[in-house]
Amino acid sequence: MNVAIVGLGYVGLPLCLQFARNGAHVLGLDVDARKVEAINAGRSYIEHIDGDIVKKIVGEGHLSASTDFARVKDVQAVIICVPTPLNKNREPDISYILETGRSIAPHLQRGTLVSLESTTYPGTTDEDLRAVLEKGSGLIAGKDFHLAFSPEREDPGNPDSKVAQIPKVVGGLTPACLEKAKALYGIAIKTIVPVSSCRVAEATKLLENIFRGVNIALVNELKVVYAAMGIDVWEVINAAKSKPFGFMPFYPGPGLGGHCIPIDPFYLTWKAREYGQNTRFIELAGEINTAMPHHVVSRVAEALNSKKKSVNGSRVLILGLAYKANVDDDRESPSYHLLDLLKAQGAEVAYHDPHVPVIRLTREHPHWAGTKSVTWNRETISGFDAVLISTAHKAVNYQQLADWAPLVVDTRNAMVDCQVDAGKVWKA
Repeated sequence: MNVAIVGLGYVGLPLCLQFARNGAHVLGLDVDARKVEAINAGRSYIEHIDGDIVKKIVGEGHLSASTDFARVKDVQAVIICVPTPLNKNREPDISYILETGRSIAPHLQRGTLVSLESTTYPGTTDEDLRAVLEKGSGLIAGKDFHLAFSPEREDPGNPDSKVAQIPKVVGGLTPACLEKAKALYGIAIKTIVPVSSCRVAEATKLLENIFRGVNIALVNELKVVYAAMGIDVWEVINAAKSKPFGFMPFYPGPGLGGHCIPIDPFYLTWKAREYGQNTRFIELAGEINTAMPHHVVSRVAEALNSKKKSVNGSRVLILGLAYKANVDDDRESPSYHLLDLLKAQGAEVAYHDPHVPVIRLTREHPHWAGTKSVTWNRETISGFDAVLISTAHKAVNYQQLADWAPLVVDTRNAMVDCQVDAGKVWKA
């Protein structure tokens, strides 16, 4: 089968490789010419994806990339993996989905399957995307072409997470659309989980991320409560997870990051208002998680005060810019909020991240673009008044940090096994 995958980022590129490994002829489409050029040259631009694998698959002729969306006319299936951010009013922005639909619609052939993977609110596929595709192609969804939704389930940085092994939820506009989508994903994915509609599939993805967001908010709130009682929430969680039933561990942090948990729940809160429904759990969880960077900065201030220093005028290093451990993905990272908050209070701030040597231009934090990660050595680290651990990468030597830094504020329990002087490490 000839398959086009639109959007060659953290979701689209692994999916391209997985389909290509299984014999499909894959065309990667993206508006970013740099990504297209890199793939065609056999290079990876995502840290955890091996460039040798990209080079091998491209060399075998199973994968190529282009910015020319007219080439959709030559494929039997199109998979859309484009961003779905929130706009400045924190409302859903599905413009990337709709623009992709407009780009492919004039070239859509009869019998082609279009499958959306971008996380969004229920109704996007069978209402918004469908309308754009039908208008631009003159074809009717479910009759002339097939339409489906299948949520992405990528877990960057997890070596045990393999695209082929992660069950794939699939919902179709019609029973025939579902069968077509099952056949498509069956090429590359071991287990297919069919559901009755596109909306059920869309709602499934939202549930998965809302579940995580609410539970992370719970432990973030308990972190603050238990700390006031002199109880270490990390010790509590480690004890609780010994229960073999009825409990699943979630861990606190400095806030939420990534393209999923900080954004996806609010797609449902927005859509729910159309039906006169309130989503109080989701909104409360959002408030708690959004407040975490402020709590962390207040702990930095307390830690500095213990050394008779103020935030204003202090040099503070953020350790970890990526939103999660062991990846180079900095989307929605709480580290950006920490940098902004500390700088606003007069601190001189810098960051170190072995996975993000230079800050790339982002929509939300363009003022940090071009900033470089500081060097990891005793002279540099000891020159800061405090080091704030925001992301706990395995590549960092935390015992060195304990030896070199005069003060450490730890949001990830990264220093738990280090030999460290009393009063040097503060948890946040």
